Amino acid sequence: MKKTLLLLTACAMSMLASAQIFQVLSLEHLPAASYNDAKVAGISPKGDYLLMTTGSTKGLKRYDFQTKRMTTISQAENAGFHVKISRNGNEIAFTERTYRLGQETLEKNLCINLSANTQTVVSRRVAEKESVTLLNEDGIMYVERNGKRTLLAPFGTDNKIYIWTSLSPDQTKVCYYLGGKGCYVCNLDGSNNTLISKDCHAARWYNNNTLIAMNDKDNGHYITASSIVAYTLDGKVQTLTSPDMIAMDPVAANGKIAFSTINGKTYLMSVR
Repeated sequence: MKKTLLLLTACAMSMLASAQIFQVLSLEHLPAASYNDAKVAGISPKGDYLLMTTGSTKGLKRYDFQTKRMTTISQAENAGFHVKISRNGNEIAFTERTYRLGQETLEKNLCINLSANTQTVVSRRVAEKESVTLLNEDGIMYVERNGKRTLLAPFGTDNKIYIWTSLSPDQTKVCYYLGGKGCYVCNLDGSNNTLISKDCHAARWYNNNTLIAMNDKDNGHYITASSIVAYTLDGKVQTLTSPDMIAMDPVAANGKIAFSTINGKTYLMSVR
């Protein structure tokens, strides 16, 4: 009954949106992936598992959709920050940082191979195996192709901070958020720089034409409201969650959209 009500609410919100991008098929609470301060860190391209962390990005866990079980990958600080999943979903790369007296003492890049069940220390992250890599270092974007790194700064670098950066699945476009201005999409060379929305936060690509993001509001002290919203590059917008749910940090792939609420509950939305 509760699941049915959630689905009906989600569908109602879908129809009330300015344009329908998705049809919401179901909305399921994932108890095993819900815990205090839970945050979704990533989803495999095939949509067969989630990566979970906390609001402070401490620790990294893997939730398997088929078995509905959680496996701990790391308990280290920062392990859930900018996690990378290979395009085939077999490799997960992350960074462990060790602190002592508040100072970072060790940084270790690790790569998990799910098929071989191995973990190795690597000098570079798994994403560098891809033909195109989007990097973000201290709020500055770089595109790396064939070992050559190029600065990507559509608005320049003077007092500009680029966050929430994401590379499109076809590796031809970049989505980013510029502090004080909004969410933009541009080509790899910075051309065709287009404003998506000032309210499009933490956007991730669903496909090469659609972004999934959160639209959150705060009172200067804490978040008071947040919805999961879909945006297309041609200007369509659709709110996917109900206003009574503070839904945050979505990830999406293969007909699935996952997100966590402010109280640590994790949900899986199926769409088409």
